Amino acid sequence: MSEPQSVEAAGQNVSFQYELIRKGIHMMSLSIPVGYYFISQSTALLILVPLMLAFLVGDLLRTFHQPSFELYQRVFGRMLRAHEKTQQKKTLNGATWVLLSAVFCVLVFPKLITITAFAILIISDTTAALIGRRFGTKKFNDKTLEGTSAFIVSAAIVILFTPKVQHIAAEYVIAMVSGIVGAVAEVFSFNIIDDNFAIPVAIGLAMWLMYALFLPELNIYLLDG
Repeated sequence: MSEPQSVEAAGQNVSFQYELIRKGIHMMSLSIPVGYYFISQSTALLILVPLMLAFLVGDLLRTFHQPSFELYQRVFGRMLRAHEKTQQKKTLNGATWVLLSAVFCVLVFPKLITITAFAILIISDTTAALIGRRFGTKKFNDKTLEGTSAFIVSAAIVILFTPKVQHIAAEYVIAMVSGIVGAVAEVFSFNIIDDNFAIPVAIGLAMWLMYALFLPELNIYLLDG
């Protein structure tokens, strides 16, 4: 999430050092799209659904069970944002949202689209957050122009390495436009839904629609087997 330094001052209270740690953990989620390339939908769900449920239970415990909340604070305290340090606002943590969106995308989208959408989420969201926090000055909607620009540039790089049906130019254009849709979703998802869910779903829907409109002859289920 492309948060400028002023957002931290406004109450996020996570130093850049701990933001690096948070995003390092976030980058571990890259194992989801990479791993999904090699396994079936059913196997992916067999792994992801129990993980998602475990994280949901953890969120419920820290929200409604005081000893669990205190343990959560002791272990992760310096990496937590302001809204994660209170039980008053009932929220899910970022990892839970990542797993929720992974399960949704695996269930709904063709594998080719899920891999692309999720790879952009992990890499571009991380890039946007770090560039936005470090160099962001032009703030809008609690994001920065620099962070959003970094999202789009990194998405373009990711797209060079994600699966395609025939590797024709139009597929790269579709993926790039979808990446920009993901950047827009990141900006405008604020206070509506977590961007770990909004970004891959927006990218997935955009890709699916554009393949159907402009390349209907291509089999986007090629990787699904």
